Amino acid sequence: MTLVLFSCKEKKEPTAHFTNATNHQQQDSLKESQERGGIIYTNFCMQCHMANGLGIPGTFPPLAKSNWLTEKRTESIHAVKFGQKGKIEVNGKVYNSIMAPMGLSDQEVADVLNYVMNSWGNTQKERVTPEEVSQVEK
Repeated sequence: MTLVLFSCKEKKEPTAHFTNATNHQQQDSLKESQERGGIIYTNFCMQCHMANGLGIPGTFPPLAKSNWLTEKRTESIHAVKFGQKGKIEVNGKVYNSIMAPMGLSDQEVADVLNYVMNSWGNTQKERVTPEEVSQVEK
């Protein structure tokens, strides 16, 4: 009987592992991503963009109610992943600062963007995934 259980377990293990990985991705809800993203935001972003997402007028753009986030999804991913340099226009105002790359993983980039894209009056229809982040190149 032990041999039969071992045999069944042995045959099912690779499938179970694949299924668990797939289920984990599906179960990894937007809320869980946002929770992780909030921690990343506090550690990496809050110093410039402030706890309320309003940024510093004339220096660091607001993330709160930001048309940049809603209208420039790929550019937003690129900025978090690789940093931002040069002029950008956010909510009708021009900013020309430097945001250094933070060295975040694709998962961390997705998480922090899911957090900011659903905070301070921002809403997104589709969550950012690590796979989407991985497709954005320098």
